[in-house]
Amino acid sequence: MDNLEIEPRELKQRIESGEALLLVDVREPWEHQLCCIEGAKLVPLSELGANLALFEKSEKVVLYCHHGIRSLNAAAWLRSQGVDSARSLAGGIERWAA
Repeated sequence: MDNLEIEPRELKQRIESGEALLLVDVREPWEHQLCCIEGAKLVPLSELGANLALFEKSEKVVLYCHHGIRSLNAAAWLRSQGVDSARSLAGGIERWAA
């Protein structure tokens, strides 16, 4: 599972360049309401399996959570399901904000 994480600076550059990617917040709705990355789709971790088709249709997937642990687990699981482009935002939204 090489290249499973993406650094905040790299993600920011990709977003600013207009790169097509699916940005997914795997936190709970109440966490998403507190703060989120603009353009992110909310798919709580518990609903990942039910939304697998969404990920299979996307060429590039970046997931995030608060500190990057849940999203890292989600990216690893998605890769095991054949979503080879799934990556986790290193350090989560906390590092993104910093």
